[in-house]
Order: sequence, then C-alpha cells, then structure tokens
Amino acid sequence: MTACVFAGSLVGTLTLGYLGDHLGRRPAFLLSCAIISLFGVFTAFATGYASLLGIRFMVGFGVGGLTVPFDIFAEFLPTSHRGKHLLVIEYFWTAGSLMTPLFAYLTLETSWRLFVIMCALPCIVSGFLGFCLVPESPRWLISVGQDERALAVIRSAARVNGLDPDIQFHTNVKLKDEHAEESGFRDLLSRKWRKITLLLWFTWIGYAIGYYGTILAVTRIFDDEEVVEGDGHGVPHFDYRAIFISASAEVLGLFVVIQTIDSFGRIPSQCASYICGGIFLFSLSMSAGTANNTILTILAFFARAFEMSGSCVTWVSTAEILSTEIRTTGHSAANAMGRTGAFLSPYLLSHDNIKLIGSVMLVLHLLTALTAYHLPESKGKDLGHTSDDKGGHEGGNEMFRYDDDRNESQQKTQPSPSSTGVV
Repeated sequence: MTACVFAGSLVGTLTLGYLGDHLGRRPAFLLSCAIISLFGVFTAFATGYASLLGIRFMVGFGVGGLTVPFDIFAEFLPTSHRGKHLLVIEYFWTAGSLMTPLFAYLTLETSWRLFVIMCALPCIVSGFLGFCLVPESPRWLISVGQDERALAVIRSAARVNGLDPDIQFHTNVKLKDEHAEESGFRDLLSRKWRKITLLLWFTWIGYAIGYYGTILAVTRIFDDEEVVEGDGHGVPHFDYRAIFISASAEVLGLFVVIQTIDSFGRIPSQCASYICGGIFLFSLSMSAGTANNTILTILAFFARAFEMSGSCVTWVSTAEILSTEIRTTGHSAANAMGRTGAFLSPYLLSHDNIKLIGSVMLVLHLLTALTAYHLPESKGKDLGHTSDDKGGHEGGNEMFRYDDDRNESQQKTQPSPSSTGVV
C-alpha cells in the first residue's frame, strides 16, 4: 500500500509539474491540494483492499504536485533571502511528520478510517488558504507574455508590504522582456540540460531512498513484537514515544542547515548531510536488538535530522538551478525520480536482516553524496544561474530593477540610455 502511494506520486509529479510550466503555477498547486484532500477523505470510505489501493494511488498523484508551490515561493524571493526562507517553510513539513504519529496515537487503534480523515484535514486547510492567498508567479506570467497580470501581482505585493504601488511602479515603469520558449520533458535531455538533469535525477533517487528508508527503518525497529489476537491477525504495537522523538529531530536538522546553507553552500551541505545520515542509520541498524532503547532513540534522532537537512537542501538547489521556463517540469521530473526511489524503499526495507539493510543504505548514502557533489553551486546566484555558467543569467532574481531617478533611494540603479524603469 505504501508503494502504491509512491507510484501515484510518480505519475502525479510528471503530470502536475508539466501543468505548472504550461498552465500556470497556481492552477497546478490548487489542483494538487484538491486531489489530496478529496481522495484523502475518500480513503475512509474504501470498501475493500482493491479500492483502497486505487484511492491511495490518487492521493499519491496529488502529492506529486508539491514541487509547484515550492517553486512559486522560490520565484518570489530575492537572492539574499532565498535559501533561508525556502528552508524555513520546511518546518511545516516537519509539523506534518509530527502530527502523523500523534494522530495515529489518538485514533489508529480505535479507527483507521478516522485516522486517514484527520490526516487529510491539514491539506484541506492549506488548499483553502492557498486559494485565498497564493497569487500566480509573476516570473511565469512574464515568461508566457502576460506582462499586465505580472505587474498587477507585483503591485499587489507592494501594497501588502506597505508600499505605494503608484510610487514604486509609476507610469514609466515597464516589464523587462523575458519571454521564453515553451519547454517540455524532452528539453531536459537536450545538450544544455542533460548533465544537470541526470545528476539531479540520481541525487533525488538517493535522497528519497535514504529519507523514506530511514523513516521505515525507525518505524520497524521501534515496532514491538506483534500481538496475535483471536482472529489470527497480528497487531503491531509501536513505541510511539521513540518514533515521535525521532520525528522531532527534523526540527533540529532543519534549524542547523538554515544557519549554514548560505555560508557553507548548497553542495557541501547536501554532501555532509547525506554522509552523516548514512553513518547514523548504519549505526542504528547495527545496534538494533542489542542496544538499549535510549541509544537506539538517539541514533534514530540524528539519522532523521541529517536526512531532513540533506533532502531540504536538495529541494532548494533544484529550484535554483533550473530556469523559469523549465523549472516546474524539471523539478517535477527530478521529484518523479525521487518517487521511484521512494517506491523501492519499502521493498528494500522488507528484508529480514536489518544489519544488511543498514550496510546497503550506507553505500547508497555515499553514492548520493558523490552525485550531489557534482551539481553546480547556486549559492548567491540568480535563479537559473549557477557557478558553472560562463555568461549571462536568467535576468536576475532581484525581481525589481529601476533606471529611473525617482527610485534610486529604494532600489539598485542600473545605467540605461533611457529613463524608462525596468521591472
């Protein structure tokens, strides 16, 4: 059933990410929320195992669209704050990780149907808030020639930030022409993007196996002996306290990487996190069945902390490396490769020998770090412009540039033969 969710996510991320580049970020985001919410609730009304698998597949399909809102946020942020704030929103992912065992503790032994409904509620709330508050990305609007809509979003942002749009964007201000040609999945393997695409794919496969494999390994290690009831079915009794503590490690892992990502850089942060995560997961697997519960909890805590920090930086790096016209398509394709790894992780963790699993996972973590090492560094660079570039850039992640003297005190001034402001 877990693999079925990941299979749906694989299909969904390719579909919804593609729609994000061709129909807009906002429609793809809202469609993703609607699918997760609807089929999350439908799960409670499944009438059999076959229908349950089909419904969970559709939940996974919706989850595949999670790259789109992340990319919307990346396209709004200035270079100086982008890495930090893209990581800060990951606290909400961690909140979900913490809510899941809490919901399970409160409901799972009484009613699994109530449990899945509770798990769908946060997405229903976020979908409603997204509909009310999340605008279309002005970068995407500019790339498809909808300059007036883009300027309206920018003016609205100025108003929300307490600025006067009529002063910030007077009648002489015009949008910089950044119309891009339409791109698709085939362009990811073109000469321009092939190397980066393959490196991203292998990094995402490794990160997904490591992240979800660690969660499954921790759950397995803290699963007490099954209690066989009268009907012959075993009921697992989890150590919810240990699982909750290990899940809370994501808060620490995220906090540390937020403080270091702009000083260490995207690539060193990924490599260090994946190596350390593999070492702690290996140690946890080797200690299972012999060490006391406290030692196991500590090892699980740090394993999940490093898995969280590495995976979050991979998300940031992917959004920054790719340019606007191909960002959600490329990000979703990389995410799809990650879903392939996630799909494989339950089968990898199903082996009886937990020590062998730990050894294999360590090797996979080292390979993931090696692949991430060869990705271009994007620290301090504009979106779509990396340390490997030889020439120009996408147009700057500093979304507002002015050549008009009326705005010199508020923005960077770029010399120009005309007095027309350029956004």
